[in-house]
Amino acid sequence: MERNIPKNGLVNLVLLLAAAVGAYLVARAGNSPAGQAGASLLGVGVLVAAVSWFQSRLEERERLEKLEFDELRRSATGSALFTASESEILPAQRSREQFERIFVPVFTGLLVVLQLLAAAYFWRDMTGRLQMPPVDLQFGMAFFSAVALILFLVGRFSAVIARLQRLPLLQPSATYLLLGAFVCAFIAAGQMGVWMGYREADLYLGKAFCLVLGLVATETLLNLILEFYRPRVKGKVERPVYDSRLVGLLGQPEALVTTAAQTLDYQFGFKVSDTWFYRFFESALGWLLLIQLALVIGSSCFVVVNPGEQALLERFGRPVAGRTPLGPGPHFKFPWPIDQAYRYPTDRIQSFIIGSEPDPKQAGNKLVLWASPHLDEQNFLVANRDLDAIDATNGLGGVTAPSAGGGATNRPPPGSLLSTSIPVHYQITNLVAWAYNNEDPSQLLKYLANREVIRYLVGVDLNDVMSTRRWEAATTLRDRIQRAADEHHMGAQIVFVGVQDIHPPTKVAPDYEKGVGATITRQTQILDAQSHAHWTNVMAQAHASNIVSVAQTDRLRRTVNQIAQEAVFTNQIPAFEASPSVFIQRAYLATVSRAMANSRSYLLLGTNSQEVMILNLEDKLRKDMFDSISVPTPKSK
Repeated sequence: MERNIPKNGLVNLVLLLAAAVGAYLVARAGNSPAGQAGASLLGVGVLVAAVSWFQSRLEERERLEKLEFDELRRSATGSALFTASESEILPAQRSREQFERIFVPVFTGLLVVLQLLAAAYFWRDMTGRLQMPPVDLQFGMAFFSAVALILFLVGRFSAVIARLQRLPLLQPSATYLLLGAFVCAFIAAGQMGVWMGYREADLYLGKAFCLVLGLVATETLLNLILEFYRPRVKGKVERPVYDSRLVGLLGQPEALVTTAAQTLDYQFGFKVSDTWFYRFFESALGWLLLIQLALVIGSSCFVVVNPGEQALLERFGRPVAGRTPLGPGPHFKFPWPIDQAYRYPTDRIQSFIIGSEPDPKQAGNKLVLWASPHLDEQNFLVANRDLDAIDATNGLGGVTAPSAGGGATNRPPPGSLLSTSIPVHYQITNLVAWAYNNEDPSQLLKYLANREVIRYLVGVDLNDVMSTRRWEAATTLRDRIQRAADEHHMGAQIVFVGVQDIHPPTKVAPDYEKGVGATITRQTQILDAQSHAHWTNVMAQAHASNIVSVAQTDRLRRTVNQIAQEAVFTNQIPAFEASPSVFIQRAYLATVSRAMANSRSYLLLGTNSQEVMILNLEDKLRKDMFDSISVPTPKSK
């Protein structure tokens, strides 16, 4: 049996080569990314099988050479041929040692680089361009299923021989055969998923193969690094450094059970693997896995729709005919992957933002200024019909275009940039139309809303939309977005559209504020002049009216005084004629009384006194002592 080992390795190599070439050609013709990535795994197996086969040939030559050397030694003892060392007279052994010391590490390093390059290439090829769905699915499924069966049978045979006879150089090709069998089986399953309607199944499987390539390359690199520090024991057969343990685990998953048994025996100190419970568990493991699989499949027969949601049921990737959307509550369906339910929040108001997105770093900032960055700005082009304002505040981004006659009446309005954040709130009203009439409806609705916002802003005035027409802008945008959604039969209702955080771009906001400040200052000065003119006119009218009123009052006062004096004179004549002396005395005293009414009076008694009296006229005597004193008017006789 041992003499057939190189032959078994050669059979494994040829089978892996044929499988890799056939898988790549079929996958390339059928546009299957998973098939191409799987073919790369088989190609790595071809290289590993070739090196292990060649190394087994070297060991076989060394074995035969030693047999001949032992036979000659027994037949010709004492000859000078046997006085030299074995390394000098055994060239096959030297060739094998040099191969293991030089070629194997170099090959392992190149194998790591090749695996990483293949993984990166196929990953970029699958994500960098639009993948077309695989074709010729029936032929691909049949081919990969047949290849998987052949690889599994031959790989299982080689793995059993390698394990029973402890042949480490036959193990790498056997594990890659088993891994190739599983890879081809998965490729066939992925193409079956595409045939059933799951278009992304083959693509996701190809990405998984790329990850496996990367993991195997990483594990091989670690083995190569640790190989330099591994102690060598003479006579002990070592495992080749290019033989991946991860590949062996993926190709022979039952090795996990053996490894677990050995670990338990080591931890507990006795043969746990010989107990009845472990034997029962090992024999019933398949049934336990089948029961778990049945439970998982059975659990997929039920779907629970949450409150406020509706679900669409699809069978083999197509809507179930005559089945209305599922309402809140539990529902029965066929197991996965036959039936799948997709839930949508039909009662919830959903939203997105057109334009500037809020900056999470500025969420706690209560002071928001135009000139300080506070949004992830997106600028829109907006008209500005206020030509004088643009000319006065040059630098806002507007471009004036003078007319042919040099005037400003026929000039088109200049364009300016405007930063705004427009939240759009919508609700799904027709779930079937929302899910099936358009691909990626939420993104389409966002594109439609962005288009309508751009169209609207280029036809409105900058100052109007920033001040008095914001509500009108929000209402108009809601109607336009709703009309666009109805044209595409989206089955959605636009509930609210807001216009907020509207301001010039942050870079030109200071210049805009200067222009607005100059306009406000000019308007303030105009209003101050008008107020001053109004105040001056009113005060002049009041002063003129006051002068006229004073003149009229003075005229009336003088007229009345003259009439009163005339009446007094007329009434004094009879009194004077009645008693001239008394009238004169009374008139005199009345005049004195009027003249002394507000003057300080001193009364001196005693005409014979020689005293000198000094009066201090600076001090004011108590007013209450003299204010009440009055000279009585003499009564007429």
